[in-house]
Amino acid sequence: MPRRLLRTAFSAVVFASLIWAPSALADTFTPESGGSPNGDDIDTLYKLTLYIGIVIFLLVWGVLIWSLVKYRARREGVAQQIRGNTPLEIGWTIGAASILVVLTVVTFLYLDDIQNPPASGPNGLQADAGQFATIDQPAPPKTGGPTLTIHVNGQQYIWRYDYPGAQQLFSYNEMVVPTDTTVVLKIEASDVIHSWWIPKFGPKADAVPGHVNDTWFKVPAGREGIYRGQCAELCGPNHADMRAMVRAVKPDEFEAWARIKRAQIKAAGEEVAKSRKEREKAGAVD
Repeated sequence: MPRRLLRTAFSAVVFASLIWAPSALADTFTPESGGSPNGDDIDTLYKLTLYIGIVIFLLVWGVLIWSLVKYRARREGVAQQIRGNTPLEIGWTIGAASILVVLTVVTFLYLDDIQNPPASGPNGLQADAGQFATIDQPAPPKTGGPTLTIHVNGQQYIWRYDYPGAQQLFSYNEMVVPTDTTVVLKIEASDVIHSWWIPKFGPKADAVPGHVNDTWFKVPAGREGIYRGQCAELCGPNHADMRAMVRAVKPDEFEAWARIKRAQIKAAGEEVAKSRKEREKAGAVD
């Protein structure tokens, strides 16, 4: 019997060490984080609520199991009859109310940072204040500083990203953004409802025809890379193929990409216009 208990205890310790290891089950039961400050705040708030819930769960089940064992039916005598405990009932009512108040206060403390993006950092895209401030576009959420506003359009089954600027700049599938820069998204759809979501950036945002939804993210400096996501709203038979991808690069790399992309779009437009004129001319001759 002691040997069996020893094996059980050892197994429990090994399992607990795996569960609580920092990287063993990272983000398995909680939201992903590490891609944007609002995503990190959502993750922190979720974990705080989860851990408090786990403590309450263990406490309730611990008392329940202890009661079942201590007051289990026995052959001799009559089970002890418990009619109530006023101090205990008042205590757990006050305790539950206190936990609710704490969670409410903490939620509202985090809510402002989740909803309202901060200003771009000192290592962000420095040209955005002059380049984008003159563009006729809706005011972004409160930031206290410049932001890069990108219009996101969901189409079966692809995402289009339109960047502000005097010269046209857009991309499909992949959104390229500079790090340490607050990126505000204006999200809508052309056909049916979609949902733009990059898990590491935090909240989802529905793309609805005829309506614009706002969200934001800010990839910290030094976290360059590719962040992947998925349309989170069933939008048709090829819904699974409608993926989202954000490539975060250094601000100077973003500016270089934007210059090249704008030149390519301009050249393509000129080529299309030239071909159209040639066809019209050929049609007029015929």
